[in-house]
Amino acid sequence: MSHAVSHPAVVRHEDFQPSGAIAFAAIHLVAFVGVFLVEIRPIDIAICIGLYITRIWGITAGFHRYFSHKTFKTSRVFQFILAFWAQTSAQKSVLWWASNHRRHHKYSDTIYDIHSPKQHGFWFAHVGWIFTKHNNEDDIDRESISDLLAYPELVWLHKWKYLPAALLGLAVFLAAGWSGLIVGFFVSTVLTYHGTFLINSLMHVIGRARYVTTDESKNSMALALLTLGEGWHNNHHYYQSSARQGFMWWEIDITYYTLRLLQAMGIVWDILEPSAAVVEGNRRLPKPLADRSKAVYASLQQSLEDFADKGRDALDTAYSRWDQFTELGKESVRLALIDLSHRFDEVTDNMAAKVEPVKERAREAIQHASEAAEHTAERALETFHHAAEAVEETAERAKRAFADAAEALDPTKPAYSLE
Repeated sequence: MSHAVSHPAVVRHEDFQPSGAIAFAAIHLVAFVGVFLVEIRPIDIAICIGLYITRIWGITAGFHRYFSHKTFKTSRVFQFILAFWAQTSAQKSVLWWASNHRRHHKYSDTIYDIHSPKQHGFWFAHVGWIFTKHNNEDDIDRESISDLLAYPELVWLHKWKYLPAALLGLAVFLAAGWSGLIVGFFVSTVLTYHGTFLINSLMHVIGRARYVTTDESKNSMALALLTLGEGWHNNHHYYQSSARQGFMWWEIDITYYTLRLLQAMGIVWDILEPSAAVVEGNRRLPKPLADRSKAVYASLQQSLEDFADKGRDALDTAYSRWDQFTELGKESVRLALIDLSHRFDEVTDNMAAKVEPVKERAREAIQHASEAAEHTAERALETFHHAAEAVEETAERAKRAFADAAEALDPTKPAYSLE
């Protein structure tokens, strides 16, 4: 017996809502236009670089490795600090981020993956998915983040998701003026956006895959340097429970190095790392990948169901059009028969009009032929009468001749004398 499996809604391109991207577009506009309106100072560039690096770290160490995967432990105070600092990136809330990321791993590169380039193409996977009707601030899977909902302060940050970013922007403005705000805050915010989004989009397109996974995740040294270690994406998808994503000694993972430093300071502890068997790729299929396999099967099943639904819709459409066609065909045939009937009447009328003179001429010809026959018959009768009279006259003459001959040859009479 099959059991129904609950899955999130399938995000489609037509679900994109332009109104949701207004604030996002405005931040880009301020950054790209503002740099031409202010005098850029070295301090502004320094603030920009500093805020990019530290906010990317807040996302990788906070949003990703701690809140989404719980790869290390820390105090409740530092947990709040991590969440607050990560939200200065203006990437919504810690609850929203973790909910969507856990969903990504569960359905990676299937039809339920909200930012899969395999399913949606590069740009939709890069940024378009954020502004769909299914992905608003309240669209979070509360069951998947029940561990985070247990903390009221995180729920409060979810409600005031953009407050940390606004306070950081205000602080930069007060410290460095307009040029600091535009270059230091807005430009670094845009760079942080796209540095993060490249992991969703580009790291499922380019690079190399060391491990076999059920998705298209790749590794890239360049992206690892740009995102403080997140570029070892295939490693991460192979073994999500590790705080260390650069498994090899030469795979630079700055976020992991800082976590080890914080561990030495007593701020974080119980950092999870991959075992030798994991690094070598010799391990049993872990539960996340087993769940992924089930998700892939469910995705395939859903695709087949969608195909069947489309097939049924196509058949319904075909039947409907066939009914329309047959009705039109019947009407066309009926009209054609009516037209043919009219045309037949016209033809027969025309034929009657043309046949009548022929019939009249035929009657006249027959009449003339009859009269000629009668005249011929009369002449024949006259000829027969004349012939009969001639025959009778000849017969009469013959009779007389025979009578005369008989009388002359009668023996009772005296012979003809020469006297």
